[in-house]
Amino acid sequence: MSTPAARKPGATGIRAKQAQDTRAKILRAAIKVFAKQGYASGRIESISKTAKSHDRMIYYYFGSKEQLFVEVLETIYSQFNEAESRLDLDLDNPARGLAQMIEFVWQYYLDHPEFVTLLSSENLHQGKHSKKSSKLREISGYAISVVARVLDAGKAKGVFRESVEARDVYIMIASLGYFYNANQYTLGAFLGEALMDKAKLAHWREVITETVLRAVLIHVPVEDAARTAAARTPAA
Repeated sequence: MSTPAARKPGATGIRAKQAQDTRAKILRAAIKVFAKQGYASGRIESISKTAKSHDRMIYYYFGSKEQLFVEVLETIYSQFNEAESRLDLDLDNPARGLAQMIEFVWQYYLDHPEFVTLLSSENLHQGKHSKKSSKLREISGYAISVVARVLDAGKAKGVFRESVEARDVYIMIASLGYFYNANQYTLGAFLGEALMDKAKLAHWREVITETVLRAVLIHVPVEDAARTAAARTPAA
């Protein structure tokens, strides 16, 4: 009677790595498909084809299309936080540090249009998938804490208003950047302007920076606030 073949050392680790790679590949494919087609029109078949995988693997790793979309939302927010965590904000000059953060958020929207389209798709569904996530509150907590760190530095130096809250500044920055990008086509047609022209983008970046600084600085003329913002790291 033959004995079972001994399992090769590392075989379990290899299979685990393959499973991890397959799952990550499906998630990347889902981001592409949902960003292009939205949640409702994004089909499992399209995702598996893009991932060069099989429908059954999606259900195996994620359970359902809905849960896959929840993880897509968690992933894009986590990627945003990871990129933000690499910022070296100037806390010795809090106005400049805040301008750096504004620059980052604005440029991130431009460099990652899938972030904007996925959030727009989720808003069409009234955030029902986001509400099912156990991680988004933790993720948002980090994003707001970054803003709070800059504001605290500015308050400590007596240049930012004490009444300013991190949540409000976060919403302000996100709103001014997100709306412009999410509505670029209809707003551009309405105004008769090519909103994504380089000069237009640079102008709106300055508008966001000036608006936010005006809201947080203590008794500083708008012109001085704009000059302070201009000292930030140039856009890539």
